[in-house]
Amino acid sequence: MPETKEAPAPAANFIRNIIDEDNAIGKWGGRVETRFPPEPNGYLHYGHAKSIFLNFGLARDYGGVCHLRFDDTNPEKEEQEYVDSIIESVRWLGFDWGRHLYYASDYFDTMYACAEYLITSGNAYVDSLTAEEMRAYRGTLNEPGKDSPYRTRSVEENLDLFRRMKAGEFADGAHVLRAKIDMASPNINLRDPAIYRIKHATHHNTGDTWCIYPMYTYAHPIEDAIEGITHSICTLEFEDQRPFYDWLLNKLADGGFFTRPLPQQIEFARLNLTYVVLSKRKLIQLVEEKHVDGWDDPRLPTLMGARRRGFTPEGFKRFTDQIGVSKADSWIDMSVLEACMRDDLNEHAPRRIAVLDPVKLIIDNYPENQTEDCFAPNHPQHPELGKRAIPFSRELWIEREYFTESPPKGYFRLFPGNRVRLRYGYVVECTGCDKDAAGNITAVHCTYLPDTKSGTPGADSVKVKGNIHWVSAPHACQAEVRLYDRLFAMPHPGRDRDYIEDINPDSKTIITAQLEPSLKHAVAEERFQFERHGYFVADLKDSKPGAPIFNRTVTLKDSWQNNGPHNV
Repeated sequence: MPETKEAPAPAANFIRNIIDEDNAIGKWGGRVETRFPPEPNGYLHYGHAKSIFLNFGLARDYGGVCHLRFDDTNPEKEEQEYVDSIIESVRWLGFDWGRHLYYASDYFDTMYACAEYLITSGNAYVDSLTAEEMRAYRGTLNEPGKDSPYRTRSVEENLDLFRRMKAGEFADGAHVLRAKIDMASPNINLRDPAIYRIKHATHHNTGDTWCIYPMYTYAHPIEDAIEGITHSICTLEFEDQRPFYDWLLNKLADGGFFTRPLPQQIEFARLNLTYVVLSKRKLIQLVEEKHVDGWDDPRLPTLMGARRRGFTPEGFKRFTDQIGVSKADSWIDMSVLEACMRDDLNEHAPRRIAVLDPVKLIIDNYPENQTEDCFAPNHPQHPELGKRAIPFSRELWIEREYFTESPPKGYFRLFPGNRVRLRYGYVVECTGCDKDAAGNITAVHCTYLPDTKSGTPGADSVKVKGNIHWVSAPHACQAEVRLYDRLFAMPHPGRDRDYIEDINPDSKTIITAQLEPSLKHAVAEERFQFERHGYFVADLKDSKPGAPIFNRTVTLKDSWQNNGPHNV
């Protein structure tokens, strides 16, 4: 049985050092205001859990607030379904934003006013190059870009074109608004980045009010400044965007839109986890091509999938504390996350008995129609939770692997002439088996020793090496059990070929199991340790009153240590 493990102490977090230094010099008057700003173009995944715990956790620890903000600047890819799922996932992890729920689209009027100011101050222009021409003019990492022939348009012409873009006079792609910075900058992100584009698309929040939409990199810093964010924490891929973030806010502060100090962008390394893909594009492909059963498929590394899988918010907290926050990219093995879930579940999940591959065990000398109770602890590490009664009868279900006619060396379970203890029950001696015409074993036979019942005087007088679990056949709860495993069979899906080819064909197996009768009343999201099998949860979506369906969360121990799948 796994030992109870204390949650690890939080690992190093360089962002705390930055906040401490800011507070020491009174930069924000001791105020800490962060935000979690997902784009509503998909469901949140495991990587977002790291960002959620970081942003909400820092705000909590420093007595500040964290905003939940939807960066909804791309109407073609955003849906209300995604908004709803994000809200539900953040709440599931245990966080609340109070009155601080915002949308980028709440600020479209301000963003537009900022854009007009950049035009009138000579810091933006309308460009009419095609997308292909813009790429050609942009240059490379080793060669500077070239000025667009439209870069010298007058303020009046730019303002007129931009207002006509807003009025809907032009087709998608006819023009873009670009910041005027430096086409020769060694940072490609400062080579006159696009800040507005034409999109005749209905927005989930603003409807058809707009046909021009701000680019994410333009909208995001403005949102931070409007909301008074102190520490704008994002992943490392935005590091090269920080100069534009600072350039834009400084220009707008000069124009009187915002006051200093301005929000500070801080980057940290994103989560890189083996055996999963965290790209939204790939997650969408897995869903749309039906490689998985929707966004909340327990095999998919989304937070909604994790919830159905039986993962816990506390397990994610252990995980994020353990891996820490740094500036260095590194890979975390999936076994670390699974171990954190296992440690949390071991502490809190009640124990129950399940037979996943059942075969009948008949006790020939036990009275027919007799039933008695055996008693098992609800949690061996928490005796205060007491014991539960398990019915015992003449016919039981046991695991098929618990019997063999030709035992290998070291096999201590049932074979003719051998004795084992029925866990929490009696010692029995195997006498043989029944077979069908094809030679398949249909039932195992044994006799029991009446004075060996666990918990009674003299129960240990007969010593045996084998101890097997069981469920009374007439009392068992028959249920569907889904044995979920890792979605991908390779630690780095797609490294050497199309990542779809690395999908684990055994990532989902559906069986009919025999469970101890109390499990018939399990409710959705109730978690248990099925003794000797692992941790399971009553499925959130498909379980019905009196008819639960169980999903395997994790096994009792890591069986991928040799880069192989779990053995069922």
